[in-house]
Amino acid sequence: MNTARTASGLPFMKMHGLGNDFVVIDAREGDDPVTPALARALGDRHRGVGFDQLAVIRPAQGADFTLDFWNSDGSRAGACGNATRCVSDYMMRQLGQDRVTLLTERGELGAVRRADGMVSVNMGAPILDAAQIPVLPGNDPAHLPLEGDPIAVGMGNPHCVFFVEDANSLDPAARGPAVEHDPLFPERTNVEFASLIGPDHLRMRVWERGTGITLACGSGTCATAVAANLRGLTGKHVLVDVDGGQLEIDWREDGVWMTGPTAHVFDATLTPEFLASL
Repeated sequence: MNTARTASGLPFMKMHGLGNDFVVIDAREGDDPVTPALARALGDRHRGVGFDQLAVIRPAQGADFTLDFWNSDGSRAGACGNATRCVSDYMMRQLGQDRVTLLTERGELGAVRRADGMVSVNMGAPILDAAQIPVLPGNDPAHLPLEGDPIAVGMGNPHCVFFVEDANSLDPAARGPAVEHDPLFPERTNVEFASLIGPDHLRMRVWERGTGITLACGSGTCATAVAANLRGLTGKHVLVDVDGGQLEIDWREDGVWMTGPTAHVFDATLTPEFLASL
């Protein structure tokens, strides 16, 4: 789908991975049209389209495409695993191949379509250094000085993972906003609450930085799996149940691979009147 902006408006796609939903703009054939104001307006579920993240496809040298991410509050996001899988599926179909490479703020990532139709993406190696996550200097990411002894993990964006007795009974909105904005995190943080429900099987709920509660968070699921392994709760290959379904995480030598379903829901066009109102 050519989504270059024209006099008749701006075409876009709506996609989701386990209910983690995205607006996708293909800007490979024109200038990137996204501004913070457009991201906020598009992200409004009452007056715009609504999304958890906005993904913008741009050209790339040495890879099949570049992918940029925005939050619904108009801030930039460094990573979005489920959007990466959804867009990779779209690009594989468009290019007629079963694997693609893409560039994000994390660098070059790879994605493949498995024989069962599921899409896997390598989200890269986890970031465990305080300065790179980032966490305020002088704090140990493995044991942050917050109630509940959370662990910080970077997956292209910062995550703070709490292990709790029962994630199902916990409301992420009750604590997530305060942790997101805690001074420990200079760039704010995503917040995950997870519990062990079986061998190598986790239940996780999430409060996403700049967005709020979402049905699934790909990078957060990866961060939670890494944290669970570092705490000795699981191995490196785990299943994670999120509000929208289940993701498979495999922490390998070359990075953290995430696998799950994707959905391309519809194509549409933003009207010139909507764009002119920004």
